[in-house]
Amino acid sequence: MKLLSSVFCIIFLISCSSDTVTENPYLPNYSFNTGSLINTNLPEYSQLKFAANSIILQSPYGINGVVLYYAGGDNYNAFELTDPNHQLSSCSTLSVNGIIATCDCDDGNSYDLLNGIKMEGTTGTYPLIRYRVEVSGSLIRIYNN
Repeated sequence: MKLLSSVFCIIFLISCSSDTVTENPYLPNYSFNTGSLINTNLPEYSQLKFAANSIILQSPYGINGVVLYYAGGDNYNAFELTDPNHQLSSCSTLSVNGIIATCDCDDGNSYDLLNGIKMEGTTGTYPLIRYRVEVSGSLIRIYNN
């Protein structure tokens, strides 16, 4: 009985792992790290001191670039600027308007920059690829490695 309980506990702990990530078959995983590139005291990044603003970082960050959205307080969200529900193509880069990122392909897939979740009418199953954000005073680092 003790052995059976131990086996059950081990199986339960393994199945509850929070590190499980579903790989997106459409997009490659490029490692990058902006380091201390983003300094909100610099004019080109100063809009990130005010909520509901974003900046776009082009390659070499991400696949087609990264959008960094400031929601207010300590809440910064960084997402890949490639539609996660398309093969890479000339139209799969997302355009940002406010809190919505929209695919340039004919299907018009769109995603919420507050949480990366697809908007109603978007085809496919994947949310935006989220990148890690670290804030230290006026310096912001985005990375995925």
